[in-house]
Amino acid sequence: MSLILMLTMSISLTTILMTVAFWLPAMTPDLEKTSPYECGFDPLGTARLPFSIRFFLVAILFLLFDLEIALLLPTPWASQQNPFFTSMLASLILTLLVAGLAYEWSQGGLEWAE
Repeated sequence: MSLILMLTMSISLTTILMTVAFWLPAMTPDLEKTSPYECGFDPLGTARLPFSIRFFLVAILFLLFDLEIALLLPTPWASQQNPFFTSMLASLILTLLVAGLAYEWSQGGLEWAE
């Protein structure tokens, strides 16, 4: 008897919740809610808009410098094995990192204004 009562209650509760969920939200969507999100670009305009190459240059530079820093992270653990080789390798990576940053800075690759 209690199983039938619980089944009836769960079916009726499910039906009530589905009805409330269907009628509760606003039924008039506007243009902004129905348009797709395209990372700041206007999705209703033309797809051939020019974009800044500097953004992609900075993104590639970030990935390059991030990779070099990721190579430096395990140096404290590696220095326990061979401290001389590890310190030489870390100084070489840091030198390359600073030289690359200085080169990009001198070439104007880090400036947004053209």
